[in-house]
Amino acid sequence: MSPQSQITLSNGVSKRKDANSPIFGQRALQHFDFDPNHRNLNQGSFGASPRDVRKKLRQYQDLTEALPDQFIRYDIPDILNESREAVAKLLNAPTDTVVLVPNATAGVNTILWNLTWNDDCKDEVLYFNTIYGGCGKAVDYIVDQGSGRISSREIRLAYPLEDEEVVAALKDAIEGSAKDGKRPRLCFFDTVSSLPAVRLPFEELTKVCREAGILSLVDGAQGVGMINIDLEALDPDFFVSNCHKWLFVPRSCAVLYVPVRNQGLIKTSVPTSHGYVSTSGSRFNPLPKGHPSVFVNNFQFVGTLDTSPYLCTKYAIEWRERVLGGEAKIQGYIQTLAREGGKKVAEILGTEVLDNKSGSMSRCATTNVALPLNQEEAAKASNWMLERMMSDYKTFIPLFMHNGRPWVRISAQIYLDIQDFEWAGQILLELSERVKRGEYKEGGRV
Repeated sequence: MSPQSQITLSNGVSKRKDANSPIFGQRALQHFDFDPNHRNLNQGSFGASPRDVRKKLRQYQDLTEALPDQFIRYDIPDILNESREAVAKLLNAPTDTVVLVPNATAGVNTILWNLTWNDDCKDEVLYFNTIYGGCGKAVDYIVDQGSGRISSREIRLAYPLEDEEVVAALKDAIEGSAKDGKRPRLCFFDTVSSLPAVRLPFEELTKVCREAGILSLVDGAQGVGMINIDLEALDPDFFVSNCHKWLFVPRSCAVLYVPVRNQGLIKTSVPTSHGYVSTSGSRFNPLPKGHPSVFVNNFQFVGTLDTSPYLCTKYAIEWRERVLGGEAKIQGYIQTLAREGGKKVAEILGTEVLDNKSGSMSRCATTNVALPLNQEEAAKASNWMLERMMSDYKTFIPLFMHNGRPWVRISAQIYLDIQDFEWAGQILLELSERVKRGEYKEGGRV
């Protein structure tokens, strides 16, 4: 007798399901070590890694402690290459165009710090106002330290917008930069932005940059493991993506992609270490295993740090295939859950999901739902609401303002189902009612 079970679909139709097929929803919680009282609705901030993958992490850490010189000097480079090969295959990129770094922000800083700017003071970096705050600060830093050689130009987006409107905004900014006597050198944009968490038409934005002769820096911090990324088809100038957010690699690990044509622009890792090739002469390198690619070798050893998460990348990808059925099934589940779950939360709150008519903004695994509060109420009570989420409800849902209105961002993941979104809607409604009663005010009932 084959191991099957009866399941009922949302339309009421029953069907047989193979018990060995991937199990999503609350039964997938068995693979994670969340506190039993905690409901994780915020995968998009810090990620979460399955217990089995973290066991592999501990194995690598134990090997480092058992034989530090053997493992760090001789073994890690080979395992690192296997991890790079695995994530490169997933991204459809040549292996020697990808390296691993601590996080997407580190990758962004590596790129920005390596670029050189012209002395005629015309170079300009273009970015959208929805840029992740830390990366926005990185842009600010290179402008502040550029001695006037570089400036930045913010492109305003007020969602909801259709993809064509976002692309038009970039084209307008390029034209405006030229009219102001500037030279757009680089454009920075997301695959899926952080707050609001919406999918940008990054494929078309990359194409516009290429046609305009502008370097494209694609921030896929919310990318690999959540949406399909094909770097051969995309062909950006630079790409970064966190592996610990959606790919289940333990914290912290990100992939940095630089095509061969641009690897000469990236002279050093950050910080600079033994892989740097100086124009003023050579220095002794105590590491016996180098890599023939100058680019890859730059990032193979960047000082002493725990690279065990990097080494788990291949295993995490294999685990997703073996246990969950692979990327298409995972992404299909979490994207559908985000879309349907967002509608459910909006229904409970009596508000709406942040989306456009075509639905392109929500083709990801995050959803943004408006709160039933006005901007003033939300601004005054936001910190109180976040604290109460953790203390009273044992969860965390990011709050943010966009286009004059308060919103929440909820992340879908394999260990959640529609009941979790219903619960989120109920606690957000209760919190909003508590705000309207003034509980957040000093001396108010808490």
